[in-house]
Order: sequence, then structure tokens, then C-alpha cells
Amino acid sequence: MKKLMVGMALTATLATAVTPGFGSIGGNQEKAYAAATVTYKVTASKLNVRSGAGTTYGIIGSVVKGQTLSVVSKSGSWYKINYNGRTGYVSSDYVQASGTTTPPAESTTYTVTASTLNVRSGAGTNYASIGSVTKGQKLSVVSKSGSWYKINYNGRTGYVSSDYVQASATTSPKLVVDSFKTLGNAQQVILVTADNYDTKSAKIQTFEKVDGKWKQVLTANGVLGQKGFALSKKEGDMESPTGKYTIGTAFGRYANPGTKLPYRKITANDVWVDDSKSSLYNTWQQKPANGRWTSAENMDIPAYDYGFVINYNESRTPGKGSAIFFHVGTNYTAGCTATSKEQVVSILKWLNPEKNPVIIQSPVSELDKY
Repeated sequence: MKKLMVGMALTATLATAVTPGFGSIGGNQEKAYAAATVTYKVTASKLNVRSGAGTTYGIIGSVVKGQTLSVVSKSGSWYKINYNGRTGYVSSDYVQASGTTTPPAESTTYTVTASTLNVRSGAGTNYASIGSVTKGQKLSVVSKSGSWYKINYNGRTGYVSSDYVQASATTSPKLVVDSFKTLGNAQQVILVTADNYDTKSAKIQTFEKVDGKWKQVLTANGVLGQKGFALSKKEGDMESPTGKYTIGTAFGRYANPGTKLPYRKITANDVWVDDSKSSLYNTWQQKPANGRWTSAENMDIPAYDYGFVINYNESRTPGKGSAIFFHVGTNYTAGCTATSKEQVVSILKWLNPEKNPVIIQSPVSELDKY
């Protein structure tokens, strides 16, 4: 990782005072801890860098003992860092911070008030100007050092005078899951939405509760049954069921890709019984039928390279629908939900049964039911 950078400053070109400035659009949404007077060093022999603030997120690399980190902010017990040109997260339990910080307030918007404000290479008017920002521009503030704000400016570090920047507290935008009342102890949610009942196109979002707050993890395009969502699901209607469901067994035609869910590898004899008259209706079985059913869906197909069972119709009510999965596909399904293989695997790796994950499927207009 790159060493935490110290020092660029801004000045108002139309005023004698100089102010540290901000060049990137967008207010700060996390509490910034990376003041210029603080050094962050790794204390563990080897520390994983993850894609999100939690051990359930994928590992994107690692840092070693004594390495200095470029810390952007802190979220709960995790530091958000700059890691090889991308964003990463490391546990604060294995990072030693030395020095003092003066962090900006959480959920604060920073707006330029001067007509033109110089962005400088250090926190003072004696530093060179590296650019400028204009009145009304929103700044991406990292920290505050004295009367100067340290900012992200066009991919580099800059400073602007706080005299020409207005900081105002804002309310972080709510996620859709924040308004849900039926989640119980679920700490992971897969949300599948469509514009209406009749469309086969879907939006897939995943959310996870971290330190008591919901965070969005993934957004992807997906598809539903050929005829969209079902008002009342029936066997063979080519519609996907709406509702909130728990998540069952993960499956695939290949080895476990890394999911924590119970995993079953598909064989050539595996089928899912869709015969409503069979006592084995809506269950995973193996051929031959030997009179136990008259129809069943073959599991050894490319669509089921990877996926998981959506626990729909667990009572196995005849004719109510069977074999409802989340699987690989980009066109349409016979009643399941599908997305690209890459996204299916990503979601499988993310799912954690200890977090009681659920999947909610609904037209956007009916999300208030949840």
C-alpha cells in the first residue's frame, strides 16, 4: 500500500486568505480518520484486505506487518483504505494508529463558498496551487488539519482553506431494506424486483446488516419467468412467485465454489419432481422413477451449473409450483430467478446461513408489504 500522503493546500484566488479545497464531487458518508498527523501500521504478520467491511466479503489481497496504510475512513471496526488503486477494508484490530485526528462530521456535505478557490499541494498558502474549485462545488473531504481541509482532487491529494468551505450535516439516504418490517433476524437479504407483474426483466440487489446498519453489497440485472411475476403461482405457469422466502441448499454441476450454504453436487441421475400427483412432489430425487412419478425436471443442465433452492411451497401443496431456484441464466426462466454465472457464484460465496438470509421477490409497487 502507499504511505498515507500528507500535504496539499488550496487558496482563494480572489481573496488574500488561502483555503484548502476539494476537487471531487460528492459529500463524505463515513467518518474520516486519515488526518495528516496519523500513521496507520499493520501489526499482524499478514492481514487480509477485503472488498467490504466484514469477514463475509471477498479477499482482494493482503498487507504485512509494519506496512503503512493509506486510510480513508473508519466504519465500525474496519478501516477503509486505498489499496493498489482500489478501495479495500482491513480490521482495525490489527492496525496501530499513532497520532491524533480531527475527523469531519459523519454524513456531512462540503460546499465551496468562494467564487474560485485554489487547491494547494500542502496545508498552507506557501504550497503550490495544483488547481481550483468553484462556488457551489461539492468536495470529497478526507480530514481536517488546523484550518485546512484535506481533499481528494482529481485522483490526488489537495488542501483547501476551511474559511471558504461550508460544512453542513446531511441525512444519509435510506436503503429500501431500512423500511422493511418483516425481516425478523435476517441479516442478509436478496431483493429481486421488477417494474410490474408482466415483465421478465428483474433487478437483483443484495444487502447485509453490519454493526446494526444495512449496507448494500451488490446490484445486478436478472430475469424472471417468461411471463413475469405470479399473482398466484401454479405449476407450469412460467411465472416466478412473489414473496419472502428462506434459502435452501446450494447446488451445482461442479465442485463447491466457496459457499457456506449446504452444497450438493448434481449428478446425471438427479431430478426435481414436478408431478403434482406424486408423494414426492417438489423434492430432489434420483432416477429411475420406478413408478414414483410421471414427470420430473432434469437437474444436470447448464442453467444449474450453480444455484440455490428458494424455499417455496415447502408444504408441497399439489399444483402450487415446484423447482423454484436461483440459478444461471440471462434470457428468461420457467418460474425461477436467474442472473449471470459470475453473479450467482458471487452471491453464493457471500451467503452465510448464520446470518439467516432471505430472498424477497416483488414488483416495486408492492415493496411496502415487507
